[in-house]
Amino acid sequence: MSDLHSQSPTPSQGRLRVLVVGMLTILIIGIVFFRGSANDGIPGEETPAAGETTTTTISGTGTTSATTPEDSPSTTLDGETGPNPDLPPLKEIKLELIFDGFRQPLGITAPVGDDRLFVVQRVGVIRILDEDRVMLDPAFLDITDRVLTNGIEQGLLGLAFHPDYATNGKFYVYYTDKGGRRQLSEFSASDTDPNRAEAESEVVLIELEQPPNATDIRHYAGQVVFGPDGYLWVSLGDGADSRAQGQDPDTLFGSIIRIDVDNGDPYGIPIDNPFVAGGGAPEVWAYGLRNPWRFSIDPVERLIYIGDVGQADQEEVDVLPIDEGGANLGWSDMEGTRCFHKQDCDPSDYTSPVLTYGREVGLSITGGIVYRGDEIPELAGTYFYSDWVNQWIKTFKIVDGQVTEEKDMTEELGGPVGQINSFGLDGQGELYFVTHGGQLYKFTAVR
Repeated sequence: MSDLHSQSPTPSQGRLRVLVVGMLTILIIGIVFFRGSANDGIPGEETPAAGETTTTTISGTGTTSATTPEDSPSTTLDGETGPNPDLPPLKEIKLELIFDGFRQPLGITAPVGDDRLFVVQRVGVIRILDEDRVMLDPAFLDITDRVLTNGIEQGLLGLAFHPDYATNGKFYVYYTDKGGRRQLSEFSASDTDPNRAEAESEVVLIELEQPPNATDIRHYAGQVVFGPDGYLWVSLGDGADSRAQGQDPDTLFGSIIRIDVDNGDPYGIPIDNPFVAGGGAPEVWAYGLRNPWRFSIDPVERLIYIGDVGQADQEEVDVLPIDEGGANLGWSDMEGTRCFHKQDCDPSDYTSPVLTYGREVGLSITGGIVYRGDEIPELAGTYFYSDWVNQWIKTFKIVDGQVTEEKDMTEELGGPVGQINSFGLDGQGELYFVTHGGQLYKFTAVR
């Protein structure tokens, strides 16, 4: 499917739990896709050291210019929603198949308040479903002429609309170009057709070669999101060069970056970025990540939820306040809650994940989204996430910095329904996901 979660070398067969026959094919595909195998020529990596600790508490390049958060508008849907007394009691939550037939869809999003859905396809195409969920022709954007998809982790990976998209028509995409470089670019919608973008309007903001010691064409990450601060947040993987990149805040690899696309040339640096005065790359907001394929920001609690794909034993979710940058999330000194490349690591030197799971549970996390929509207010504040290989859907809430109300919703939702590439919200804040098989599903209420 999409590149998604690149996992590195396959764990030993002894670590993999035995799956039923119906899941065997999916498991094999997932391992090849995410972790690598002898078939894709990915070199093995060292066996990590033993030892682990646990915690669930949240602790708190181009010419650039510094700006303050107040210089940028607010972006995403906000306002916490509680149960609506005017709604009938909730009987159940179900998945509604909205569309089937996309080509390796990797993302779903829409400008706030827009009735359309924009679906990102790895091949380099963005399609629109109108308000009746009919696909429009031609595509909104087609940049297949400049997108490289040789590896499963390459392609058109992310899309975000400017907070003022309704007036300025600007949006941002992240992709691997024909030279294998990771590229963040700005595009503009057509002045004459709201359902078309101008492919030649591209302005490149960031262009990065894979690191020199990369073991393969993997670990690009790929999420782009505007936060409630008005800044653009982007996830970048370690480029399959974990030892050199993970613990280096001076590189953009293995990090979440935050930039101001409304100032500077080609962008500005928010004045409160953690390394704006030195000690790391000024764009970097957090580092020590392996392949944070999908992250999201909850504008109500102002928390960022990062699903970081593990290598050998643990998948993890990191949850951090967006007003406190500079966190070192551990990779590759640590994987999840245990020492990895640094055998004598001190976990207190790093910001620990709020949740991890091992190989008996799943093999490749798909980071999700906190629900704040109006259709199912009973789920307000609930974080949805999945595992690409084992295909479950799980949830939890963060209360006072702690993970609570963990739940496996797979059977309740009639699943598993496929390998989930990405979760996303429509213009009204309702929750969807897309699968590697090309399906788009919506979470709906039965009352």
